[in-house]
Amino acid sequence: MLMTAYLAIVLLLALCVCLELTARRVTPPQPAPTAVANPVFRRFQALFLRGYLLAIWADWLQGPYLYKLYRHYSFLESQIAILYVCGLASCVLFAPVAGWLPQALGRRQTCLLFCVAYSACCLTKLSRDYFVLIIGRVLGGLSTSLLSTTFEAWYVHRHVEAHDFPKDLIPSTFAKAASWNHGLAVAAGLVANLLAEWLHLGPVAPFLLAVPFLAACGWVVLTDWGREEREGELEGEKHTCLLSPPNASQARLSARDRFWRSCQEGLRCLLSDRRVMVLGAVQALFESVLYIFVFLWTPVLDPHGPPLGIVFSCLMAASMAGSLLYRLATSTRYRLQPGHLLCLAVLLAFFSFFMLIFSTAPGQPRPHESLLAFLLLELASGLYFPSVSFLQGRVIPEEKRAGVLAWFRLPLHLLACLGLLALHGEVSGTGGGEEGSGTRHMFGGCAAMMLGALLAVVSLFTLGRNDTELRLEGARGEGEI
Repeated sequence: MLMTAYLAIVLLLALCVCLELTARRVTPPQPAPTAVANPVFRRFQALFLRGYLLAIWADWLQGPYLYKLYRHYSFLESQIAILYVCGLASCVLFAPVAGWLPQALGRRQTCLLFCVAYSACCLTKLSRDYFVLIIGRVLGGLSTSLLSTTFEAWYVHRHVEAHDFPKDLIPSTFAKAASWNHGLAVAAGLVANLLAEWLHLGPVAPFLLAVPFLAACGWVVLTDWGREEREGELEGEKHTCLLSPPNASQARLSARDRFWRSCQEGLRCLLSDRRVMVLGAVQALFESVLYIFVFLWTPVLDPHGPPLGIVFSCLMAASMAGSLLYRLATSTRYRLQPGHLLCLAVLLAFFSFFMLIFSTAPGQPRPHESLLAFLLLELASGLYFPSVSFLQGRVIPEEKRAGVLAWFRLPLHLLACLGLLALHGEVSGTGGGEEGSGTRHMFGGCAAMMLGALLAVVSLFTLGRNDTELRLEGARGEGEI
């Protein structure tokens, strides 16, 4: 497995380079909007990315060795499953708080709260106490919820309200962040492997390395972002204070009212449009399975001695290859529909779990086949995310999107929690069963969930057969999604 992992990362990175060069060649250069060349916009964009990418880098550093750390502390698989459930459950509980805090506490202050909470989460990994580790998982759930909402909320607010830049420039910033995101994920696996295995510092080392990067992120948010806010809003704030001094309790109340109104409007949108509901079903089924996969890949491969950081980089490189394939497939040369690519992603994911049912048979493990199946799953996720994002952007009104996506995440995390609790029950309740049978049964359940997601995609095909909103203009397959 050692040589397999190193060979896989070399081949996958070479594949990503080839796909990137091919995509650039077949995609005609688009004329950049005039505002992109505006030095004020470029400076503001760089300022946001500086803080956001530091946060993303610190987050990715914690991915490769989380399960390994708990095993290093001699916890059982059933106990580790409960730790993961605590993290997912805290995501569910803190999702409404993550949407309300930026409005009540302030967007920049909530970003600072993220840095403090995530640093505390990393430091709890130094303890072998189970209760302390549970607190760390709860803090990790809060931090994950804040990371997925707060930084983008700060950028969009400053972009539109403070600078009055064109709204169509917002996707360009997030596309640049997504491009960096894949590269940082691959690099994080390599750095984590360097610390934990090559330098023999142990699985806790990547978590400790994340803390100074979170501190650097907090410093950027506190100083650079704070300076940007003061320079842009000083006069406006003076004017506002002279007209009507704000009352803090009224401000909190209005923020709370806006949040609940957003949730209510999102629920109405979800219930009134079958396309939105079907997309929500696809997202809940597909992404909850990815959460279960995050828990299972390490115990499946680790007994066979692969470098986990390198394997993590392989998985992230496969995901990058999937996103590049999406970019290539939807280019002006091929013009495939996102709906078709979404179907392909779900089929690939189903096939990967079908492979895992056989490659994890008790007493007859086949780690090379399991690694291949995991890589196919990550390739599918790379195709899935831009496809489902395109379809959501077409069927969910922009002003209701935050509320609708909040409802989407609720069943997503609940399904993942139920799956991990089911695994915990199998592991702890079948002491006389074959070793690894619980993992195999879980992969069978994941395959069944992917089959459900595939049926939902077929239902979406039926609903959107003649729906031009769900198609790329001028793409092949005019009568379908």
